[in-house]
Amino acid sequence: MLQRFKHSIITLMKLVMFGLCWLTFFGLFGVRHFYLLNFSRTSGITWITFVVVYILMSRVYGGYDIGKRKSKPIIFALVLTVFVTDLITHLFLCIMNTTVVHGGRFVYEQPVLLLEVFLIQILLIVVLTYLGNDLYFRINKPLRCLVITQHGEDVESLVRKVGRLKKQYSIEEIAYPDHPDILSLIDKYEGVFIYNLAASERIGLIDYCYQTKKEIYYSVEMMDIVTMRGERVLFDDKSMIYSPAKGLTFEQRIVKRAMDLFIASVGLVIASPFMLITALAIKLEDGGHVFYKQERATYAGRVFKVIKFRSMREKDTVNRSVTKDDDRITKVGHFIRKFRSDELPQLFNVLKSDMSIVGPRPEMLENVDKYTDELPEFAYRLRAKAGLTGMAQIYGKYNTSPKDKLILDLTYIEQYSIWLDIKLILRTILVLLTPDESTEAFEDTTKEDRHGK
Repeated sequence: MLQRFKHSIITLMKLVMFGLCWLTFFGLFGVRHFYLLNFSRTSGITWITFVVVYILMSRVYGGYDIGKRKSKPIIFALVLTVFVTDLITHLFLCIMNTTVVHGGRFVYEQPVLLLEVFLIQILLIVVLTYLGNDLYFRINKPLRCLVITQHGEDVESLVRKVGRLKKQYSIEEIAYPDHPDILSLIDKYEGVFIYNLAASERIGLIDYCYQTKKEIYYSVEMMDIVTMRGERVLFDDKSMIYSPAKGLTFEQRIVKRAMDLFIASVGLVIASPFMLITALAIKLEDGGHVFYKQERATYAGRVFKVIKFRSMREKDTVNRSVTKDDDRITKVGHFIRKFRSDELPQLFNVLKSDMSIVGPRPEMLENVDKYTDELPEFAYRLRAKAGLTGMAQIYGKYNTSPKDKLILDLTYIEQYSIWLDIKLILRTILVLLTPDESTEAFEDTTKEDRHGK
């Protein structure tokens, strides 16, 4: 019975989550500022501010996504959402009270009460998130899934990563497109993963899954990247997809460069004390160089030298990927790599216009040649300036495959907007606060080191 109303239940729980966070803020502040609980200009502006910022931050961090993500990522995302929402709403309240309460004098009032509000909201978020996911998975059993892939395709990575969401998905069988009765096999399952099949091979399978109302998941290929930038156009009664040659407009370039200069300058000022401490710690640990420079490729294949804090032993010349418990990494290096603070000196690269704050990751030259031989589309990622952060840096890991990182980079290029840049910058904060998965290293030592020493 509840299954029929699951979307209504989820919507109701999202409203409850928002309502309790809103009530906590305005209820506690309303004890002193009673007019916040009545209709007035001050209450109206602060109410609207809270709603708008909460919605925007939810879009950035994912919001109350019960049933879609595990509880801990939802909690981290919501905590950051209400933290930003509370800060901005409180600032607006202080500004409004400049005239209403303090006779024209700005006062940043009741910071302790703001902290109390935030702590209560955290408690509510934790309780409602665990309760919400528990209720969702009581209503919805794991989706019974079939994986269709090529012979010889390494599907273990997909099975392992989907398997982490065992309450959402249950992969029960792996099949190949040449199975003699593949359509009947699809009928047995609720969801189908189509993994690393060419577009020509998957089109019939997707058509059948759509016809039989199956949940469809398929890996992204170059054709899908082109489709991302497309828009529907009509020639009389003929519908077609228009895919323009993507590139930043003159106005977008100006805004993006202005954002780079502003964020890099502010970032260096804020991070300078920590950068000084990091430099001293690196120097004191082994007496070696604080920084290292390495040639990387950026827009149109232009080569520049990226600047990073040294995180490995200086005399170690073995050029291979970082592995778990890698003994080449120094004690300081373990810490700064975990929180990606070894990349802070790249803010100087941004000021020099070698890099942008947001863009494709700056790749080593040998990797560019190697990956372009394996994946000719790899060259397309040089259509944008390399970035300090970006889709591949946020959603990928150190051990994410070159193809998967390429897909993320090209997705950013094709879907570029100023709002996307802002969203990725804000999401970077969440990545830095939850570094464990994003810094997952390679298990083997056969691949080239992407980050140098």
